[in-house]
Amino acid sequence: MSAATEAFLAMLAAQRGAAANTLAAYRRDLAGAEEAIGDLAAADRDAVASLAQEWATLAPASVARKASALRQFFGFAIDEGWRSDDPSGALPAPRARRPLPKVLGHADIAALFARAELEASTEEPQAVRTLALIELLYGSGLRASELAELPLVAVPRDAPFLTITGKGGTTRLVPVGARALEALSRWQALRPGEPASRYLFPSKDGKPLTRVRLFQLLKALAVRAGLDPARISPHVLRHAFATHLLEGGADLRVLQTLLGHADISTTQIYTHVDAARLVALVNSRHPLATSTTSD
Repeated sequence: MSAATEAFLAMLAAQRGAAANTLAAYRRDLAGAEEAIGDLAAADRDAVASLAQEWATLAPASVARKASALRQFFGFAIDEGWRSDDPSGALPAPRARRPLPKVLGHADIAALFARAELEASTEEPQAVRTLALIELLYGSGLRASELAELPLVAVPRDAPFLTITGKGGTTRLVPVGARALEALSRWQALRPGEPASRYLFPSKDGKPLTRVRLFQLLKALAVRAGLDPARISPHVLRHAFATHLLEGGADLRVLQTLLGHADISTTQIYTHVDAARLVALVNSRHPLATSTTSD
């Protein structure tokens, strides 16, 4: 990558506190653009416009993400005095409709937890760990990375709250229900002390549990619970937490705080999920839904 793009990524990390996954995504998008049109700090408007053809086979959401990365880079390049013009107007601007998140129904959640609780009743450490993991995903709505990298010091002592460091290094307090507290207590009693680790859910080498391993554990549990593993992931349980709270009457602003969303518009997607569920309910259960008219 060019020195200019490396400087931009360094700025994102230092000034905006961008997370590692965010920086990796920006790096991929900028590197791909440079492979196509060369040094972005020197690329002219025609070269930037040619990216539309380069991205022609991509999904609208992918094009929008790449274009956003380049717009931010060009703004940075102007601020640094590397460019006097802003060619970002030549970038494609597709309207990407945000897909509704996948959500598990209450029956599926019950089946998943029933299996996890049955296995944890043996007090086998890995089974108790899995129960604690899903309790925090569904009971507190944590992101996969937040849960996998949760430090021991974040565990509540006197108050039923977790201290979570989320995207951009922002910190929030997340309430922990009685069930999750009990599961955490059981796991801490069985958690291995060696090798020494500062993480609540360490791997065998003391490093944090990886996101990949977290996905694998959930999908394996889903299979044992008789559920389609393709429908289960940490994100799906986080979405279920949000949707089911909203169904229960939770305020959208409260939900925004619990989820750690910087913008309320991100949280509002769950109002659409609830609306979609109501429409599906009417279409499947209303007496006229399956009737036909005849002349």
